[in-house]
Amino acid sequence: MLNRIFALIILILFSPLFIFVAIAIILEDGFPVLFKQKRVGINYTFFNIYKFRSMKKNTPNVATHLLTNPEQYLLKIGAFIRKTSLDELPNLINIIKGEMVFVGPRPALYNQDDLMILRVAKGVDKLKPGITGWAQINGRDEISIEKKVQLEQEYMYKRSTLFDMEIIIKTFTNVLFSKGVSH
Repeated sequence: MLNRIFALIILILFSPLFIFVAIAIILEDGFPVLFKQKRVGINYTFFNIYKFRSMKKNTPNVATHLLTNPEQYLLKIGAFIRKTSLDELPNLINIIKGEMVFVGPRPALYNQDDLMILRVAKGVDKLKPGITGWAQINGRDEISIEKKVQLEQEYMYKRSTLFDMEIIIKTFTNVLFSKGVSH
């Protein structure tokens, strides 16, 4: 419940930024502003994650690393909102809806079977997905899925309010210096 309350407060506080990013997307590539994508939630259930659209309308619906030349699809504002992780701001809607939390494993794409097989084997699928997590601050796009799941399992065993606060603080530091962002 606290996640939902904090998410609502942050959404209200950041609403001017939300509006600014929305207008920038509309001016560059029109509607829609939000990108909705099927993701894996707790206990291998599915939900639609909300993000600011950072890619052009004609982009194939696959993970960015699977695109041959992802830069050709990236909006000008998209590069900025990805680098600063502002594209994730609408994830607050998912927290308010109870589908996500602030700290947990990042929700896998519905078709990332290789990642989900490992998560199920390690019990990580039992965690509600988060905006940030232990794997996010320890490599994000730069680590293998095996390492990612190892870090997520480590988080599962060490999970506490203090550990979550440490992860949130390190997330802001990493975002500030764009650490671990490859695209």
